[in-house]
Amino acid sequence: MRIVIAEDSAILRQGLVELLGLRGHEVVAAVKDADDLRVAVREHQPDVSIVDIRMPPTHTDEGLRAAIDLRAEKPGCAILVFSQYVETNYAKQLLAGEAGAVGYLLKDRVAEVSDFLTALERVAAGETVLDPEVVRQLFATTGHAGPLAELTPREREILGLMAQGRSNSAIAAEAFLSAGSVEKYVTSIFGKLGLPPSDGHNRRVLAVLRYLDS
Repeated sequence: MRIVIAEDSAILRQGLVELLGLRGHEVVAAVKDADDLRVAVREHQPDVSIVDIRMPPTHTDEGLRAAIDLRAEKPGCAILVFSQYVETNYAKQLLAGEAGAVGYLLKDRVAEVSDFLTALERVAAGETVLDPEVVRQLFATTGHAGPLAELTPREREILGLMAQGRSNSAIAAEAFLSAGSVEKYVTSIFGKLGLPPSDGHNRRVLAVLRYLDS
């Protein structure tokens, strides 16, 4: 993959460059602020970008806002947010839309390098990958009005696992359910959220966004 890295910590930035290079990927740009991120992505058109949230000059939310801008310019522009923090307001904006190819991982919770690389590959392939803690905090700021009021606690649990990018088989193992039971829950969630089958949309992603946007 061709990758852009935006990380203000020089040590972490160089570490990611070396790690990805050893795994056969090409880092086409490694920058330390949001303005350079915008320039690098527009110039190199990478397969995926790894973006920290807090970068110069204010070290608040520059990286996340830059990621939102880039995806507004090019829906589907693959972004993996890699941060120590959960910024719920801008995170919801980043996840809005139907394009996929977005992820949000917390640095302190990535236990294995292989998990990080797998998440990066999935985002580049167009999937949505969220750390469970990111999902928990996003859900904590979301009410249950509208169609979500119809979801049972078990259905909300299943929806939370879907938000983490889990397959039905992985959800079954996590929730101690049969594959058939998970399929029934997922079908029920789609029905209650008004998401009929469609060739043009990913209903799993739309279900999660409907939850976060309500």
